Amino acid sequence: MREAPYKPTKNIVLSLYYAQHQSPMPPLLLFFLSILFLFTYSYSSSESIPFRSELEVNLLFEGWLMKHNKTYKENSFEKAKRYDIFKDNLRYIDEHNGGNHTFTLFLNVFADLTVEEYRDTYLGSLPPLPKETVGSNSDIYNDNFDDFGSEIPNSTDWRASGAVTPVKHQGACFCCWAFAAVATVEGINQIVTGELISLSVQQIVDCYSKSCDRGYIDDALKYIRRNGGIDSDVDYPYNATYEQCDKKKEGKKVVTIDTYQHLSENNEPRLKMGVAKQPVAVGIHAYERAFQLYGHGIFTSKCGTRIDHAVTIVGYGNEDKLDYWIIKNCWGNFWGEAGYMRLERNVESIKGKCGIAQYPYIPLKKKKASSLE
Repeated sequence: MREAPYKPTKNIVLSLYYAQHQSPMPPLLLFFLSILFLFTYSYSSSESIPFRSELEVNLLFEGWLMKHNKTYKENSFEKAKRYDIFKDNLRYIDEHNGGNHTFTLFLNVFADLTVEEYRDTYLGSLPPLPKETVGSNSDIYNDNFDDFGSEIPNSTDWRASGAVTPVKHQGACFCCWAFAAVATVEGINQIVTGELISLSVQQIVDCYSKSCDRGYIDDALKYIRRNGGIDSDVDYPYNATYEQCDKKKEGKKVVTIDTYQHLSENNEPRLKMGVAKQPVAVGIHAYERAFQLYGHGIFTSKCGTRIDHAVTIVGYGNEDKLDYWIIKNCWGNFWGEAGYMRLERNVESIKGKCGIAQYPYIPLKKKKASSLE
C-alpha cells in the first residue's frame, strides 16, 4: 500500500499549468526545469514511495537525457522504448529507496537499460581457469605477507594516498578485466616510485586480446610482465574498440612490474592484508539490478558469486558498525559514488559479498636500488 501521495514540486505545477492551458512549454524553460528536477531528484530521498505523474516522469527522463548527453538518433520508436525502460527502473528505484536500506539507488548512466541489456553490454570478466589446467606458463600463485607485521590499519583508502587514477569508462568493450589489472599496476607503481601514471588499457585490448572479448584479470597482468611493461594512456589512449596493435607504442615500457600474485582465495582477512599493502584486482558478480542502478551507501543487497565483472579494491573501512570494501569501477563518474562503490565486507560466505574474495590478484614491483648506494 502506498503512503501519502507525492506532492508535486513547483516544476510539476508549472508543467501542469502549461498542459491545462494547452500551451507548449518554451524549449528553454523545459530544458531548465528538466535539469533542475533531475538534480532535485538525484540528491534527495523519500521515506515513502512517491506517486509520479506521467509529466513528472517525462521531465525526469528529459533531464536525464540532457545530463548524460544521450540521444536516440531521432528514432521515436527507440526513444519510446527507452522511456518505458527508464520508467520501470524509476519505479524500482523508488520502491527500494522507500525502504530501510544501507544504500540508495539512483538514475545513473544505466537508467535506460534493462538488466539483461546492461549485463550483455558491460559485464565481461571470466573466472580463472582451474589451477591444474594452467600449465607451465603460469606465474606466481601464492601470497606472502610475513613482512607485513602485526599492525594492519583499521581503514585504508589508496585514493587519499595518491595511488589511484581518475575513474575511466570501458564503454561497450568487454575489457573490465584489463581495467582492473591496469589499476593495480598504476597503484603499485605509485606506491614504489611516487609517480602516478595512467596506463594504457587499449594496448592490452589491441596487442594481447586482439578483440573486445571477455577475458581474465591474470592474463592482463601476465601480458604486462611478459611484454616488459606497458605504455601510458596518454600515448596509447583508450577508444572502446579493437584496433590493430601499435607495435611502436607497445615497445614503450613506461611502467614495469616484476611479476604478479594470486592471493589466497575465499579469505577476506587475507584480502584485507593485501589491500592494506596495495590496490587489488578482483572478480565479482554484478548481474543484479540493484548493482546496475547503485547510487550511494554500503551495498548489502543479495547477489550471487558467479564472476561476470572485474573491479579494483582501493580501500576498506567501517561505517555505523558495518564493514565495507571500496571498489573502483570502470563505468565512468555517473555510476555509484562518482564511479566507486562501497561493498559490504566480512559477510558469512567465505567467498565474500558478490564473490569478491574468490579471485584476488596483485602485481609485484620492487624498489630499485639507488645508483648512489
